[in-house]
Amino acid sequence: MSYILGISAYYHDSAAALLHNGVVVSAAQEERFSRIKNDESFPVNAVQWLLKDNQITMADIDYVIFYEKPFNKFERIIETCIRFSPKGYSLFKEAIPLWLKDKLFQKVDLKKALCALPDGDKWNNVLLFSDHHLSHSAAAFYPSPFQSAAIITIDGVGEWATTTISVGRNNTIEHLKELKFPHSFGMLYSAITAFLGFKVNSGEYKVMGLAPYGKPIYADLMKAHLIDIKDDGSFRLNMHYFRFATELRMFGPEMAQLFGTPARLPEGPLDQVHMDIAASLQVVIDELFIKLARYARELTGERHLCLAGGVALNCVATGKVQKSGIFDAVWVQPAAGDAGSALGAALVCWHLYLNNARVPLAHYNPYLGPDTVQHEAVAYLDSVGAHYSVVSDDVLYDTVSTSLAEGKVVAWVQGRAEFSPRALCNRSILADPRGVELKRELNLKIKFRESFRPFAPVILEEDAQAWFDIQSSSPFMNFICTARDGVKEKIPSVIHLDNTARIQTVSVLNNARFYPLLSRFKAKTACPVLVNTSLNVRGEPMVLSPEDAFNCFMNTGIDLLVIGNVLLNKTDQDSPIYSKNNYALD
Repeated sequence: MSYILGISAYYHDSAAALLHNGVVVSAAQEERFSRIKNDESFPVNAVQWLLKDNQITMADIDYVIFYEKPFNKFERIIETCIRFSPKGYSLFKEAIPLWLKDKLFQKVDLKKALCALPDGDKWNNVLLFSDHHLSHSAAAFYPSPFQSAAIITIDGVGEWATTTISVGRNNTIEHLKELKFPHSFGMLYSAITAFLGFKVNSGEYKVMGLAPYGKPIYADLMKAHLIDIKDDGSFRLNMHYFRFATELRMFGPEMAQLFGTPARLPEGPLDQVHMDIAASLQVVIDELFIKLARYARELTGERHLCLAGGVALNCVATGKVQKSGIFDAVWVQPAAGDAGSALGAALVCWHLYLNNARVPLAHYNPYLGPDTVQHEAVAYLDSVGAHYSVVSDDVLYDTVSTSLAEGKVVAWVQGRAEFSPRALCNRSILADPRGVELKRELNLKIKFRESFRPFAPVILEEDAQAWFDIQSSSPFMNFICTARDGVKEKIPSVIHLDNTARIQTVSVLNNARFYPLLSRFKAKTACPVLVNTSLNVRGEPMVLSPEDAFNCFMNTGIDLLVIGNVLLNKTDQDSPIYSKNNYALD
């Protein structure tokens, strides 16, 4: 019996993951419990939950492993300040007191936090540290179905590395090439995100969604002045335009001079120039990914590719790599960002530190979070005077599919929560994709977010190739594909301006609870597709508890809420007096 606890924390998207004899049994992001978007704090709630979920305490934990090496990161900050002296003094003045006060002693803080957990005084105090990009690589390779594969990780920065190429074979990972800070595509992407008025480390996906509305007229300008990309995918940033290495901001005034427009203010109007900048950045990242993929294939000789790191969540670029045919198959870790590195770190411990054998998975299960416990949901709903019915599966599927076909919007809460930033039909908002105005209605009246934001289609796996130009299944919503002729007219609310969609395919194997609902909807409408978006509103993490789900339901335009076999209709409820939050926008 061996338990390994992996932890990521103290930067953004903190999380915890648990292995039992090498098998991933539980994983969750702290934000789902704390309700703080991108929560960076020690994942105390996530760890307490997974201990409880597996009926163990810290006394049962054999190893704890942290996803990066804090002292190496501190070394990078010091060396960067010296290298960019005297410009680096501003960052030195701001960052060093913070590191000396808190971050430099993260090992001590981690042990204190771990010892404060249930039976923490009985924990054996074995605390290990993985390399940041090794954690990413392990999260990508070990859960993949490949016996061997090339591995590309690309993000902002770990300790020093920003982009790596490795090769995974059996239970080993060999690091082959890396690019070092400050040359970071993640930092470039975040700088443009900030320039466009969105929040760094959470708004990057908005830039991806904005890109199809623009034309890539600045792509050559970016490659001439901001980033020099070589044929092997290596690159250098022109630091004249950036400030992240010397100050606590992403870019300087030179960026506005380059684009001929001032930086957009948060919540400011979105003009065509902003759309064109986003489109241009997407062209640049597409080119970078293709060149990296070609070089990784040449370097490793492998036929399969695994991807991780926050930039790997750009499903437009990963879709281009998949479609390019450079590799026979491409696998992206659903939790590709730092949250997934908690899982990766635990796998580093099991396979590399302990040298245990690996059995490739035919099917990776991303549903690793808290389960939907129906009697707990009923108890909460009773406590707030909600009106509901508990129905059989057959009645549930029939009622919900009929409601969807009638244009109703459904909150769908089933089974264990996704360990992913994207809803994979266990904490989802569902709707009929055939309505022309549905996208606008969902964005403005339910999600309370920017009207340009796209929605994703979830489709029966057996129908996917007839509706979309897709080469294989896509159960984790990690690839963009093109709609076939006539599809946009059938399901306009999930097809983007450029005739693409971030598709999720569903089978009995990957979601036995959702598959029959979608099958029933198809039987009634001849449409095997539904809108699938995360069950949350702007600025909030995805819902986790029945209370979260009920608050979201009561304070948005959602018509039906389903929790397990519990069914609630908005028209049956009293005035929305139960909520702790006011979701309405000014």
